[in-house]
Amino acid sequence: MSVSLPAAVPERAAATPTLEQRVAGLEAYLNNTNPAAALEDADGVLQEGLKTPSVGVPGPGHNAWMMVSAALVLMMTLPGLALFYGGLVRRKNVLSVMAQCLGIASMVTLLWWAVGYSLVFSPGGNSIIGGLDYVFLKGVGPAPNPDISPWISHNIFAMFQMMFAIIAPALIVGAIAERMRFGAILAFVALWMFLVYFPLAHMVWGDGGLMNGIANGNALIRTIDFAGGTVVHMSSGWSALVLCMILGRRLGHGRENFAPHNLVLCMVGTGMLWVGWYGFNAGSALAADGVAANAFMTTTLATAAACGCWGILEFLHRGKASVLGFCSGVVGGLVIITPAAGFVNATGAVLMGLLGTPVCYLAVVKLKGWIGYDDALDTFGVHAVGGTVGAFLTGIFARIDVNGNLAAHLEGVVGRTLWIEQLKAIVFTIVLVVAATAVITLVLKALMNLRPTPEGETTGLDLVEHGEEGYNI
Repeated sequence: MSVSLPAAVPERAAATPTLEQRVAGLEAYLNNTNPAAALEDADGVLQEGLKTPSVGVPGPGHNAWMMVSAALVLMMTLPGLALFYGGLVRRKNVLSVMAQCLGIASMVTLLWWAVGYSLVFSPGGNSIIGGLDYVFLKGVGPAPNPDISPWISHNIFAMFQMMFAIIAPALIVGAIAERMRFGAILAFVALWMFLVYFPLAHMVWGDGGLMNGIANGNALIRTIDFAGGTVVHMSSGWSALVLCMILGRRLGHGRENFAPHNLVLCMVGTGMLWVGWYGFNAGSALAADGVAANAFMTTTLATAAACGCWGILEFLHRGKASVLGFCSGVVGGLVIITPAAGFVNATGAVLMGLLGTPVCYLAVVKLKGWIGYDDALDTFGVHAVGGTVGAFLTGIFARIDVNGNLAAHLEGVVGRTLWIEQLKAIVFTIVLVVAATAVITLVLKALMNLRPTPEGETTGLDLVEHGEEGYNI
């Protein structure tokens, strides 16, 4: 019995890109645009099997900048923030602050790997929280994710964003320095990441986020936050206020001398923060492009203006401009410009530094005394107030000619009513942060001792919590 075989189907020849398409793909690298756009037909449909060597491959320059930026942001916490805070506390507590920064860095890194990155940036969720597509960084490899950036590796983006997640809770340490147990701080931060940071970061930066005015045309609140004014500084600063008020004052507050034990360390830490902040702000452009260059410039100008402004205010108020005052002005200026760095021009940056700094100065010098809370290292006065003022001023000074991405969904509000959207985001963030922090703190207070014993606090957290001293003299 003979069986007839079907005729062989000839293999379809692979689609070959034209020279013009290949060149356009390379030009997309220079312009930080999608290299696959050149392969689409007039209807925007990509021809099946058509690909150029530049599609799906990270761009060396952009990738290198993002790796450097991630390292710079980590330097902000370790050693920048550790030295800055460490110099401001009394000598018996210097190591406790550094241990807290190290412990937070370790724990948040593991949370980010396990589920944090997914909850912020996975597209499988909703407008409040992301999905679980990227748990344990599944599928987050060296190839770019075109929904995020066509030119940087997906895993590099994840690591860059992880550094933001590390420094945000570490900033809170400044408010409750010298009086909170190490284990209690880690427990607080673990809960805070899930109830505050992950959802807030998704709402502002995540796909379809509730407040992602740049990428979500249907956002309920169309806010903009270039590098973390709301996500990092407002969240940590307002949480710091609530936590330090519930925790109570340090023993001897108002009676004993709580002067910084080493302003040299504080100055060195400030310098590291300023340098690292270029990765924080300019890196948030997600490319080594013109937007990153603008963010680099505006970060420098606003910070320098704020540094000098704080010194002048202190001289007028107290007759002397102190090193601590200059350092406070530097950090305040960095915070103020963060939400706006990639959206404002040079003059806008200088004005933001000059307008925002007096508000931070008043919060640190006057408000704390009026209300009576013990914000040990002025986390609230600098980060909460600076982040809030910066977020509002971003709505005033943002310009489409500085960042064309603003035209996608915000062309009708930039330069007009964007400040109203910024106000909405400010109120929403404060309510979320304050409520969540109060719940977390009160629950932990009912379950565990948040503070050391009075004897332990008098001895110092270095010896009581870690069994060592910063200085063996």
